[in-house]
Amino acid sequence: PKASLQDAIASTDQRTASIEVKVRKLEAELARYKEQMSKMRDGPSKRSVQERALRTLKQKKMYEAQIAQLEQQSWNMESTQLTTENLRNTMATVEAMKTANKELKRQYGKIDVDKIEEMHYDMEDLLEQANEIQETMARSYAVPDEIDEEDLQAELDALSDLDEGEPSYLTEVSAPDFLDEAPHVPATEISNTPATASKAAVSGA
Repeated sequence: PKASLQDAIASTDQRTASIEVKVRKLEAELARYKEQMSKMRDGPSKRSVQERALRTLKQKKMYEAQIAQLEQQSWNMESTQLTTENLRNTMATVEAMKTANKELKRQYGKIDVDKIEEMHYDMEDLLEQANEIQETMARSYAVPDEIDEEDLQAELDALSDLDEGEPSYLTEVSAPDFLDEAPHVPATEISNTPATASKAAVSGA
């Protein structure tokens, strides 16, 4: 199978790490040559050490250049990978939006706007009828305004007569048309009538 971009990045990083190990070894050699030359006098031996140090330094510079190239390559591949992932995510988002758009069209295609508006008007009518019913149920059953005030005054006077004494219909017993004379009713029995007893109870209270 072909190597992926991630595999190429990993391989490049491994090569970079191996070269860095070599660079550290060369740095250690250069430090040793520097220490030797600091203790040597000028002469053939010191020049020989200097030549070895120069070759080591050139080799170190070559490795450092390779490391720089590999790091640049790794960076380019990582940037490409990041761009590819962003593009993949963008495409996935676009596909999801397309799917959602189709679903919305399919769902809203089932909705009849005219029916919704008709239902809205029906709800308004129902609410209006409900309000009328509530107003009707809450209507007050007070005394109508057309009652004659003279009738009210006469009824009030009749109540006053009850307070002053027993009404005539309790004390006077008239004979019906089919009797020659009224029956004799003792006063004690009249006083024991329900109306008289109710009056006595009110007075006692």
